[in-house]
Amino acid sequence: MAWHSKVLGRAAGANLKVLRMDGSAYPDETHDFDEALLVIDGRMNLLMQGHVVVVEAGELIIVPAGLPHAVAPGSNGTLVIIDR
Repeated sequence: MAWHSKVLGRAAGANLKVLRMDGSAYPDETHDFDEALLVIDGRMNLLMQGHVVVVEAGELIIVPAGLPHAVAPGSNGTLVIIDR
């Protein structure tokens, strides 16, 4: 199922999650904590402040707390999420 993450474990108080992106979009969300997104394979099209930021395999992006963000269609592959 798209956008269903599984918590693999915790380190230093952070959740380590993994999920498969299947090309579908994910709606806008905002957190009260920084969120790290690491693309293992494939690519993620991250929509922030009206711009799409392409995050390729092997790249990590940190979304600051309070910043609305969404995932645009066409994102696929494996994503690791590090959050609270």
